[in-house]
Amino acid sequence: MVMSTVSEIFGSMVFGDDAMKKYLPKEAYKRLQETIKNGTKLDTSVADEVASAMKNWAIEHGATHFTHWFQPMTGITAEKHDSFIAPTQDGKVIMEFSGKELIQGEPDASSFPSGGIRSTFEARGYTAWDPTSYAFIKEGVLCIPSVFCSYSGEVLDKKTPLLRSMEALNTQALRILRLFGNDSVRFVRTTVGPEQEYFLVDKDVYDKRKDLIYTGRTLFGAAPPKGQELEDHYFGSIKPRVMAFMKELNEELWKLGIFAKTDHNEVAPAQHELAPIYTTTNIAADHNQLMM
Repeated sequence: MVMSTVSEIFGSMVFGDDAMKKYLPKEAYKRLQETIKNGTKLDTSVADEVASAMKNWAIEHGATHFTHWFQPMTGITAEKHDSFIAPTQDGKVIMEFSGKELIQGEPDASSFPSGGIRSTFEARGYTAWDPTSYAFIKEGVLCIPSVFCSYSGEVLDKKTPLLRSMEALNTQALRILRLFGNDSVRFVRTTVGPEQEYFLVDKDVYDKRKDLIYTGRTLFGAAPPKGQELEDHYFGSIKPRVMAFMKELNEELWKLGIFAKTDHNEVAPAQHELAPIYTTTNIAADHNQLMM
């Protein structure tokens, strides 16, 4: 079996710049890049071309469904899967994906937290494609990063405020640069590199602990050591089972274009860390959700 190199698998499950150049007509690629970089409006005809290219790429990589992948006020992500199939007159199916389906979805918003800004019976919610974050394939599903809002325009997710804050910082940073006579800078991007610390617990042991299952933390038993009490774990030699986990995790993250860089033991027993390379704030936030 030929082993793939990191550079070969990196971003292989992402509809990134290379995939866009390969699957999109030149003019459609140019228009999409203008939308991504400058926020220009994307015509419906171009959206149809992007959707068709995205579908063809996804099917070639084993995807059968698509979803608008969004971040409601639950602290985790949400997704509703729809297949690409459409019936034909002879009782068979063809694979379709339109620009309308790419740009907007309509999930039921009644069961999501809303921060008290509307009654739950006002259930209509909309997802809208965020073209500044690349689509990707996860477990055979084309995931389209999206924002989530109510019928009347209230924000129902955590991504929309993030995008607005990035735009506000861009506007004010450019204003200051112009004040000092710098007219060459076209935009200012913010970056984030959110590291993650986590504990590894054997599943057989985890399944016996209702406190871990329901709350994600220890609620009974002896208090665990969380400082340097044992003094042999921080930056210590990584155990083979943990190393195998980290290797598998890194490979899956690299396929999704996530810049997983550093692994090491943390202070407490069974505590470990994963740190990525800094990247654009919006993409880094999406990567962080995928990582977890």
